[in-house]
Amino acid sequence: MKAAVSIRLFHTYGEHVRTYPMQDIRHLTMQLNSLLEQARAGSAMAAIADGLQAALETLSAVATHDELTGALNRRGLVQKLDAELDRAKRTGHPFSFAVIAVDQFHALNQQHGSEQGNRILENLAQAVLALIRTLDSFGRIGDNEFALILPTTWLDQSDKAIARLTKAVSDLNWDDIAPGLAVTFSSGLTTNFAGDTAEQMMRRASEALAMAKMQGPGSSAQLEAALPDFDPDML
Repeated sequence: MKAAVSIRLFHTYGEHVRTYPMQDIRHLTMQLNSLLEQARAGSAMAAIADGLQAALETLSAVATHDELTGALNRRGLVQKLDAELDRAKRTGHPFSFAVIAVDQFHALNQQHGSEQGNRILENLAQAVLALIRTLDSFGRIGDNEFALILPTTWLDQSDKAIARLTKAVSDLNWDDIAPGLAVTFSSGLTTNFAGDTAEQMMRRASEALAMAKMQGPGSSAQLEAALPDFDPDML
């Protein structure tokens, strides 16, 4: 079954959320050709406009979301990261960025098969999407790699957020995929610096991920030193 994705449409008086099923480009082309034929036949312009709007929204979902998991795809995630870098430049607010990878995924694929491997990715993505904030962005950027953008979040805060996600994923009941199956992920964290690009942040997070993998399954690492926890008694 193909995953569904949510597209948020922002209006003057709030947010309206609609969900569209993932569709392929061929079906969208058929939709648009049908609307074009209606226009040539003199059909009501309002109906044609509504149809075009729906087709464009679906096309946007296809272009920016991963069909397997319903999370953003690499293109959609990079767009969000670019936007967050622009926002941070304007406001001066920090944010955190993480790259996570399912531990020993290729071994799991070999042992249980690619179909079960896909189910692991789906379940992990849905667990993360259910736990993150609405302002966070989560996407699949590789075979078994995902990325997470945490706006207005210091590294020490994001480290705690990743720890919660790590525990939530490891606590899932994976027995419906394979009895006794245990799934964990490792993560690499970074924060934004002046003049950063999306490519630079992704490279640093990937380097931190490589460090985490050397520490063992379920580990997390970061290249930059996190700020210490705030202690009001120090004031």
